[in-house]
Formats: sequence, C-alpha cells, structure tokens
Amino acid sequence: METHFWFDDSFFERPSIEVAPDLLGSQLCFWDRRGVIRKLTISETEAYHGSDDLASHASKGRTLRNSLMFGPANHWYLYICYGVHWMLNLVTGPIDQPSAVFFRGTLEVSGPGKLTKSMGVNKQFNGLMNSPVSKLWLEKPVAIPKEIQRGPRIGVDSAGPIWSKKPYRFWFSNGPTLG
Repeated sequence: METHFWFDDSFFERPSIEVAPDLLGSQLCFWDRRGVIRKLTISETEAYHGSDDLASHASKGRTLRNSLMFGPANHWYLYICYGVHWMLNLVTGPIDQPSAVFFRGTLEVSGPGKLTKSMGVNKQFNGLMNSPVSKLWLEKPVAIPKEIQRGPRIGVDSAGPIWSKKPYRFWFSNGPTLG
C-alpha cells in the first residue's frame, strides 16, 4: 500500500501546543467498514499540555485511564465521553510529560463525537500507533489553512478561569487552500 505518511516520531515528540496547529489540513485516514480507505481533512484541534494543565486528564497524575498520555508519543489515546462518544487524541511530547492533541473536527465531519462515530473508531484503537498498520493514521496535508485561528478550548469550564481560557484550540478561519 502506497502512502504519503511523513510524520515520524520526532514530529510528535514536540509540545502539543506546537503539534496541534501543525496538524490542521492533514489527512485523518482510516479503513471503513467495507475495507475502503477514507481520508478526512483535519480542520479543528485542541492541545492538552502537561500535568499542570487543569483541563487535561493528566492534571490529577497518572491513572489507568490516562496512562497513555505519558508516552511514548505518536500513539492514539481514546476515552469515552458521557458513556456514549469516543474521543480521539494523539499523544505528543516526551515520555513522562503527558500531552495530547484532541481532534474536534474535519472539513467533512463537525464535532468530535460525530467524527469518531462516522469513522467507526472506538476503544479498539486505544494505545495503537499512528500507522497504516493500525488502520488509523495521519498523512501530510493536502489543504493548507489560509489563516489559523486560536481560542479557548470547548467544554473545559471545570478547569477554572485560567485553564479554561487558554487559547489551545486551533481551527481554519476562512477555509483551506489546496496545495
């Protein structure tokens, strides 16, 4: 299988606040239920950066649920929200410095719960490497954002007035350009 996969581990060993905007325009690739490769263009991400980030699952220390966030980088981290929706994240940063990029949406699918449902992604991908072998991987951008916007993350008010307002959400502001 020919792929345009160009991310090596070192790309993801950087802080999530650097990786998250760099993933905009990349292709989120997966095998659908019929065995066909589908590619969605990433249009919105959020960064969760370190144990000090009170909006991060890692803020309370290492647990069974969040242990994947502590590394190594370039592995999928999934968790269930409201007992219904699987949330897709990719681990970033050095080992023992818990960070991840959360995928909020693509140009084709808006919303993180709708995204994973449309892809058929669930706990079976948790801990797998970002690779075609795992049937879930990233490829280089085919759409370069004209302008990247950033603002506060969504749904993290419980992190308090400082961490809930951190501008760790990134999205296309005026659509992508192809290239």
